[in-house]
Amino acid sequence: MPLDELHEECGIFAIHGSPDAAVNTALGLHALQHRGQEAAGIVTMTGDLYSVHFADGLVADNFTSQKVVKKLEGTSAIGHVRYSTAGKKTARNYQPIYAQLSCGFMALAHNGNLTNADTLRKRLINRGAIFQSTMDTEVIIHLIALSLKPTLTEKIIDATSQIEGAFSLVIIHEGKIIALRDPYGVRPLVLGKLGDAYVVASETCAFDIIGAKFERDIGHGEMILIDENGVKSLKPFPEKPSKFCIFEYVYFARPDSSIEGKNVYEMRKNIGIELAREIKIDADVIVPIPDSGVPAAIGYAMESKIPFELGIIRNHYVGRTFIEPTDKIRHFGVKLKHNANLSVIKDKRVILIDDSIVRGTTSKKIVQMIRDAGAKEVHMLIASPPTISPCFYGVDTPDKKDLIASSSSIEQIKNIIGADHLGYISIDGLYRAIAQTKRDNANPQYCDACFSDDYPIRLTDKEGAEAPLLDYMKK
Repeated sequence: MPLDELHEECGIFAIHGSPDAAVNTALGLHALQHRGQEAAGIVTMTGDLYSVHFADGLVADNFTSQKVVKKLEGTSAIGHVRYSTAGKKTARNYQPIYAQLSCGFMALAHNGNLTNADTLRKRLINRGAIFQSTMDTEVIIHLIALSLKPTLTEKIIDATSQIEGAFSLVIIHEGKIIALRDPYGVRPLVLGKLGDAYVVASETCAFDIIGAKFERDIGHGEMILIDENGVKSLKPFPEKPSKFCIFEYVYFARPDSSIEGKNVYEMRKNIGIELAREIKIDADVIVPIPDSGVPAAIGYAMESKIPFELGIIRNHYVGRTFIEPTDKIRHFGVKLKHNANLSVIKDKRVILIDDSIVRGTTSKKIVQMIRDAGAKEVHMLIASPPTISPCFYGVDTPDKKDLIASSSSIEQIKNIIGADHLGYISIDGLYRAIAQTKRDNANPQYCDACFSDDYPIRLTDKEGAEAPLLDYMKK
């Protein structure tokens, strides 16, 4: 049964120059667990000696034993937590992906999604490449391996110049770390320092857990090389307009992270404040749908002066992979994860606040749950505009036909979920909350394709367009 929520992309982590590289990487990945709960992997190195460990499930369940840590020797490491946005759920699709190249052992971890991966994969296979996975990430490995450039740095630039889409990468080779972000900067990537060691991660919360200090965001289109001499920065790509994913602020990033110079929690509160300015409802209580609706609900309560209460309690021990054992308990539905707090709900006019509505099935169950708890009225407000289009840049979203807002009006969705009122923040309101200005319709400041159907990077595989032909594929 499909879940009624958007799934995070992936999380990546790298460290250079730490005697506890494996432990720090495991801790960093644990902090990034919200970005992927399907599988995790770590590769460690010192010089040309390397160790690897992969496992299905959560980091804390698979990377904390002394046996695993002892196996992962090395002073440099990269790691990855995965939710499959490209490629099936299989052991072959573990990351970091690694290979023995002409220049030696190399491993790579990727957050994002390539929009011309299928096109390039077909060409590579026609050239004799043998793929071991269904991941778009493996395309990058093959492009690097086939490059005729003399150094690994040049090979990586050569390869990544041919790929399209969103990518934040960390690479380990001979104990050195290379980190790279696509020219549009769609996915986050940050640089930090732990004593004399340098750290790279998807979010700053991964620095906090190990006591590292945030240095800066890695720039859009920037490549950094980390070795015993420190950090070297390159800008190998033509400059592109910034298209950072606006949904990172709405939902994906952890609220205690700071990305692109903005604290995520503050941005979510700002969204709630703007939502209250746009949509005024006479009600008795503001209730967030936990956990992602909490900061916006706080902001709405601050601006509207309506009391904030925890009217829904979340069971944190029911994960996304919870399997209902028999048909007999399927009717429990949303109650496996959420339960109404009757003392807050009964005889009240309730405003529910959530980050988004995807298919609408969960929203319908929650509205009914609040009614069953005795609410006099149930209003639902959403801290993002209607989700009308899927993401092709690293977020696992349903097909367009399965997104309720793609084919139904707000009034129709309201009736489907059974609310007395349904409202979404406007796209200009979202921009005012985050960018302090309205959306530039000619050149939006963020990637907001899920709300606007305006894709900033061409969708080569989807559109059947021709990607640039690699020089060494022309032969």
